[in-house]
Amino acid sequence: MYLPKHFQNFKKKFPAVHASYEQLAKSCRDYGPLDQKTQDLVKLGIAIGQNSKGGVMSNARKAMASGATADDIHHAILLSLTTVGFPAMIAAMGWVDEVLEKNQD
Repeated sequence: MYLPKHFQNFKKKFPAVHASYEQLAKSCRDYGPLDQKTQDLVKLGIAIGQNSKGGVMSNARKAMASGATADDIHHAILLSLTTVGFPAMIAAMGWVDEVLEKNQD
């Protein structure tokens, strides 16, 4: 899975912080009944609500890695329209399309 250079740099520069963050994320994921793909799509929606380009792109990659199709991801983004509005939704579509294009390479 593609990881942005700035994330790779963070991981290298702050390995203990990264390891702690990963453990916290694992604890949160393991706590409840949602499967991995559903968790990734939920987190995608949260990132859209935060208007976080990096979060949207990261969670789209994670969702694909856990079995989500491009249609699944686009549907999750479309669902955000009535909550976050058209500008945020269409921005997320563009960010995810960047991820999908890179994934085809």
